[in-house]
Amino acid sequence: MTNDQLIQLNNPVWHALQTVHRHFAAGTALAQRYPADVVPFIAGKNAAPGLLHEMTPLVAAGETVYLVGEFPAAIPAMWQQGNRLNCLQMICPVLIAPRTDSEINVLQLTPADKTDMLTLINLVQPGFFKSRTAEMGNYYGIRANGRLVAMAGERLKMQGITEVSAVVTHPDFTGRGYAQQLVAHVCKNIHTQQALPFLQVLSANAHAIRIYEKLGFVKHREIAFWQLIKL
Repeated sequence: MTNDQLIQLNNPVWHALQTVHRHFAAGTALAQRYPADVVPFIAGKNAAPGLLHEMTPLVAAGETVYLVGEFPAAIPAMWQQGNRLNCLQMICPVLIAPRTDSEINVLQLTPADKTDMLTLINLVQPGFFKSRTAEMGNYYGIRANGRLVAMAGERLKMQGITEVSAVVTHPDFTGRGYAQQLVAHVCKNIHTQQALPFLQVLSANAHAIRIYEKLGFVKHREIAFWQLIKL
C-alpha cells in the first residue's frame, strides 16, 4: 500500500466517486455525490470556501447529506449544519482471524434479501443504509431460523482500498461473535481483491474499537462526518 493510495482516506467519498464508484457519481468537477437512494454522501475535490455553493444544485430542498473529512469555512444561508460525528478511521493490513464456530453459516446476500437487510439495519443503525446501498459492494449475513440477525458488507470503494460497513447484529443475538465473523469474512474478501480494508467507527465506541483491534485493525486517523441540511 503506497502513501498515494492512503491519502485517498483523507477524502474517501470524493476518491470513491472518482475511481471505483464513478458510475454512481453525479455533479461537477468540484463537487459530486452519490444518488440519494444509494447513500447520503456528498464530497468536494477540496474544502474551498465556495464548496457548498457548488453543492447546492446537487441537493434537494429539505434533504440531509453528509460530508466526510475537511469542512469548508463558509456556510451559505441555504444550508444548515447539523450534527458532527467524530469518527476513527481504522485499516486492516493483516487480518487476525477469530476462532470460528462451525454452526455459524455466513451467507452472501443478494437483491432478494434487500427487505430483510433494510429491516435489520433500520432497527439497529438507521440513517445511512438506503434502498440501493447494497449495490456498492458485497454484503454478507447470518440467519437464525430463516431470520436475518447479523450483517456486514462493503461500502466506499476506491483504488486499492475498500470500506467495511453496515456491521450490525439484532439486539436479541448479540454476544455470539457474529460481528467478528462477518467483519473477518468481509476483510478476507477484500484482501482477495488485493485491496486494503478500512472502516470508520465513532470515536466514542470503545467496545467496537476493541473488537476491531482484535481482528487486526489499527488506528489510521480521526475524521468527521458533517451533517448538512439543504433549506
